[in-house]
Amino acid sequence: MTREAIRVEDLTYVYRDGTLALNGVSLSVDEGEFIGLIGQNGSGKTTLAKCIAGLLKPARGRILIYGRDTKDMRVKELATSVGYVFQNPDHQIFNSTVFDELAFGPRNLLLPEDEVRQRVLEAAKIVGLSEEHFNQSPFFLPKGLRQRIAIGSILALRPKILIIDEPTTGQDWRQSLEIMEFLKRLNERGHTVIIITHEMEIVARYARRTVVMSEGRIILDGPTSEVFLESDILARAFVRPPQVARILSSLNLSNNQLLTNDALTPEKFAEVILKYLKNKSI
Repeated sequence: MTREAIRVEDLTYVYRDGTLALNGVSLSVDEGEFIGLIGQNGSGKTTLAKCIAGLLKPARGRILIYGRDTKDMRVKELATSVGYVFQNPDHQIFNSTVFDELAFGPRNLLLPEDEVRQRVLEAAKIVGLSEEHFNQSPFFLPKGLRQRIAIGSILALRPKILIIDEPTTGQDWRQSLEIMEFLKRLNERGHTVIIITHEMEIVARYARRTVVMSEGRIILDGPTSEVFLESDILARAFVRPPQVARILSSLNLSNNQLLTNDALTPEKFAEVILKYLKNKSI
């Protein structure tokens, strides 16, 4: 039986300047899902993520993590349940060495130093950091590496839920795929993963479900292959679907079962089209 990891009920958040960032948002996320949270800047996606992680307190509504109201959870409990990685790694990094940055969370859990080191080594391996980085200052490393350090510092806490804001920022395409592949592996190990991104090609390639936000509300929520074919609704949210989805729409083949299942990457699209043409010729 599928276990619910996150439940958001009628969530409202208003910033101090009066901006209504979330307007009655409700959402359910099952354990083990991989979700892309998308929408233009100011749509409410980062505010929603920060509320789930306990970084912001909503004005109305509630959030349940594995059935527990976040209002009743201690900071330590929430931090080891939901890991949030900021879009800008410099908002998260503050230790003088890479090792201390990765070790900060486990040390705050008062773990023995040998377990702290084990968690640091494990997290470093996942994000592609070597022990040669451990004594270096993270502040003088390239932004792409700082992003990996920020993600690693959260992974060292071993949270069941990971929310990553713009995981591929500062990365080239190869590095972006490396980061997304290890997030995919974490998801395959049972972690619930939510990515906030403007990279629609990344969403198409990795997110099995996509949630679209606009003006503080969720306006689309469903399998990524279906969401990206809703071109009219996406246009209202100023979201441009990936190229493959636009090709499918232009071919008017989107209702064909062959073309709605995992056909949103160029590789899968080619496979599906070849299969479709083969069936047409039979």
